[in-house]
Amino acid sequence: MKSLADSIKAVFVVALVVLLAVLSGMRLMKIQVVGEDAMQSRYDPQAITFEREIRATRGEILDYRGNVIVANDKGCDLVLQKAFFPDDNNQGNVILLDIYNALAEKGYKFRESIPITVNYPYEFTQEDTSETVSNLSLNVYATAQNCIDKLISDYEISDNFTESEKRIIAGMRYEMLVKEFSYSNDLVLASNVDPETVMEMKELSNLYKGIEAVDTAERHIIRGDILPHEIGTVGPIYAEEYDSLKEKGYALNDVVGKSGIESAMEKQLRGENGKEDVTLLNDAVVDVKTTKETVPGQTIKLTVDGAYQLKLQEILNKFLENFNYGGNARAGAVVVLDARTGAVKGMANAPTYNLKDYISDYEKIQELPNSPMFNRCTYGQYLPGSTFKTVTATAGLNEGIVKGDTTFICSQFYDFYGYIFQCTGFHGAISVRHALEVSCNCYFYELSSKLGIDTINYYANLYGFGQSTGIETGDAEGFLCSPEYFARLGEPWYIGYVIQAGIGNQSSGITPLQLAVAAETIANRGVRYKPFLVDSLYTYGSNKLISNTMPTIAETIELKQPDVYEYIINGMIDASHNLPYEYSLDNLGYTVAIKTGTPQTDINDKSKQNSLFIGFAPADKPEVAFAGVIEGGEFSKYMIRDILTSYQECYGLNGVKPKNQTLPAETFLDGTQTTATVTTTGTGTTSTSASTSTTAF
Repeated sequence: MKSLADSIKAVFVVALVVLLAVLSGMRLMKIQVVGEDAMQSRYDPQAITFEREIRATRGEILDYRGNVIVANDKGCDLVLQKAFFPDDNNQGNVILLDIYNALAEKGYKFRESIPITVNYPYEFTQEDTSETVSNLSLNVYATAQNCIDKLISDYEISDNFTESEKRIIAGMRYEMLVKEFSYSNDLVLASNVDPETVMEMKELSNLYKGIEAVDTAERHIIRGDILPHEIGTVGPIYAEEYDSLKEKGYALNDVVGKSGIESAMEKQLRGENGKEDVTLLNDAVVDVKTTKETVPGQTIKLTVDGAYQLKLQEILNKFLENFNYGGNARAGAVVVLDARTGAVKGMANAPTYNLKDYISDYEKIQELPNSPMFNRCTYGQYLPGSTFKTVTATAGLNEGIVKGDTTFICSQFYDFYGYIFQCTGFHGAISVRHALEVSCNCYFYELSSKLGIDTINYYANLYGFGQSTGIETGDAEGFLCSPEYFARLGEPWYIGYVIQAGIGNQSSGITPLQLAVAAETIANRGVRYKPFLVDSLYTYGSNKLISNTMPTIAETIELKQPDVYEYIINGMIDASHNLPYEYSLDNLGYTVAIKTGTPQTDINDKSKQNSLFIGFAPADKPEVAFAGVIEGGEFSKYMIRDILTSYQECYGLNGVKPKNQTLPAETFLDGTQTTATVTTTGTGTTSTSASTSTTAF
């Protein structure tokens, strides 16, 4: 009997195990089938549990002194939640229209993305309609009316509604479709909603299930006039971006960095979204369980002191006002680097703009003359003119083509295969140091002809020309004069281009940032550092350092001759002595090394030229390197003194400690200024700044 009982017990245990395995498998299948939206709760057969994502707070952006440039403001969005929204289309349509009207009464308009006019007869508002018709599973020839009719049909939008009401509901339904409205994806009804409206709409949620207020962190631009081209903006995710971003955990209603630091440092700024499981029973939340903690984005400290950046901008602006060269000098750029590391210490563009103006009145800025939104520092490509002679000198000295005492004859004219080229002076027998000081064309014509274009460009590449510098926010590679370049253009190559290329006056494009990097490379006697804008990363809301950006050597020019840079640097020091007293570099307490250039920009009009300079200081122990360009002008070197004295005030230079700096009032497009206010940063730093709250879309 005992044996029979044991057998029965064993069979029962096996059956129970099998039953549990089957039930477990069924539960797993249920999770796999509906897990993306919701699953039955383990606690109650009538309850469902779905996963909801909790958006991380975006990291702040600070200047070198801890002044806040971009932060976050607490906001509130009204959203519609799928868990409470009826599956019945008729009921849903009534709710959507009522919500739309209730928001409109409070001054909030539902933001739809369907590119179709709001009034009948319906027309597309953009030329490319492929995405819209694809979303609605229509053929490529579908009209705007076809699209609206499809939405009306698919979502059973009744004829009891007026034509205008049908169009409103269709627009909202389309938004639910393209934003993948689901348990884990809410539909944003209105953003930045005031507390009174939130309260009233929450009261409506008793009638219209699914309305919820969600706390958000809206992007808050504290100073829109500091590095606007490099800071960049954030914005909504577009359909063409979503496929790649979805794999990284983004939802369609997320925001993402669109340009500048906001884009380049997106991963660090974004942080990590959290997750929670929400359990519903009888249309009520009965349980919320955090499954993944939210990690805020990291705070980014830049290499640029905001006070110096604004001084640099003022120096450039005033120069263009005072030296407009008959009205032709209309734009320019200046780049300043730490010669010891490659850290960017200032990047000024003129004309420029304020990020807040960009957001509030983009069209107005776009219509302004001379393209203020164009980043000339990193994307402006200019003939380098005589600043390029430093490259040619490096090639000649290092390859042993010339020595420091080698002389060529300058008789003001240079005969090259029967073509006559001109120098700016009559210099007689001249060597490389003096040739750099007076910028003798004839010396460098002769040297270029001996080097050839391949050797010239080889050294130009070593200096970083014709390639990206690697800066975080991106830049133009530029281009160099070569037979290959002309072949790509489908144009003939002439031998005379070689000597013109050697003096930087023939078919090449160099950015001001690349010129500053070249100056830094000379300062370091052939060691080129990669420029960078991000100084360090911090844990959000604290002073806890995560990492510092370490200097990176991008290239080292192998010196075949030991005294290459002695002649080049001394020639550049000699050139620094040739400035009028008001702009003199002789009484700064240290020596400065510079090289200037005035390349012709129109072969048929010699009056059209740009003015460029490169340099570094102190010449014997360089701390700062710089470069600048003025479009359509001259005498750009007159800015150098102010660039250096302001640098010393803000960063310290040649043993002189920096002075305490406060940010001045913020300037806007219309010339108005704000009153400075005290702002507390996410790292616990207090700063003085001007503040306007907005979201960079």
